[in-house]
Amino acid sequence: MKKIVITYGLIAGAIVAAMMLITMPLFKSGTLNHDSGELYGYTTMVIALSMVFFGVKTFRDKHANGAITFGKGLKIGLLITLIAAVMYSIAWEISLVTQDMGDYMTNWIQQNYDEMKAAGATEAELKASKANWDKMLEYYSILPIRFVITMMEILPVGLIISLISAALLRRKEFLPSTEQV
Repeated sequence: MKKIVITYGLIAGAIVAAMMLITMPLFKSGTLNHDSGELYGYTTMVIALSMVFFGVKTFRDKHANGAITFGKGLKIGLLITLIAAVMYSIAWEISLVTQDMGDYMTNWIQQNYDEMKAAGATEAELKASKANWDKMLEYYSILPIRFVITMMEILPVGLIISLISAALLRRKEFLPSTEQV
């Protein structure tokens, strides 16, 4: 199980990390904005975390005689997701330093503030929102907290894909193995 988790986790992590490092310069140039970036980011996460499905299936077919419990499948999926999430957070930290992305959060907060203002938010709402975002920026400046916050972007996606994969692959008749174990 360990080899499968590490292999598929590293593949998923390499995909999300590479896309992070490729797309961050596009933010700096203005080619991507925060809205389109979310679309690209979450699409990349789903593609990368498809490795969860393939990892669980590989374990089921090659090491579990074509049968796996929901719990075991979920465990494998979550471990693959955890490796990918760590790599994703490392890539973000590298982007912050090497691509001068230190102003990313400030710009994102300003965009949210401008959108609230354009939508007709009251001065009290704007002031409260700014206070919340200022507190967030304070926490975000602390590396371990920022690392965990970044991991929290991808972990829910991995949890959903792990749940779906474990549920589908626990059934022997779902994409049965063609190999004899």
